[in-house]
Amino acid sequence: MIHKLIPIMIFSLFSGILTAKPLELGAPAPQVTAVDHEGTAIDLGSALAEGTTVVFFYPKALTPGCTKQACSLRDAWDDLQARDVKIFGISVDTAETQQRFRDKHALPFTLIADNNKEVSKAFGRHRFSRQAYIFQSGKLVWRDLKAATSAQAEEVLAALDTLQP
Repeated sequence: MIHKLIPIMIFSLFSGILTAKPLELGAPAPQVTAVDHEGTAIDLGSALAEGTTVVFFYPKALTPGCTKQACSLRDAWDDLQARDVKIFGISVDTAETQQRFRDKHALPFTLIADNNKEVSKAFGRHRFSRQAYIFQSGKLVWRDLKAATSAQAEEVLAALDTLQP
């Protein structure tokens, strides 16, 4: 009898993950605490409350596509800093893996270790998707639910050009 319940249990688990609703434009920043690449707790809600912030999700640190995505933002760092933009990169990797990723590719921004998936849940996304968001003063003003890899910075800069400060 239990063998008949297993597929139902698995479907229920994954259907909840796959049907999570992403944040809508105008939504407030999620109030969630996470751990950064140094193992330090960070209140993401407070961090997104002021100024302009880019939050990008990637499936797995140190993989080719995720490296291209993060490095495109690294390469646009001067342009983003000139606009006073903060950046947070998030994946379900551990803080140690995030630190290795950051060191290996000289990433100048904060990486979040979401290995308990609380940040992912707060954003309404499942762990394998690549997404990007822009918050201004704690409100979601732009989102890309199928974010690019090597063109991530181009897309973010284009979005920033259309947004009011």
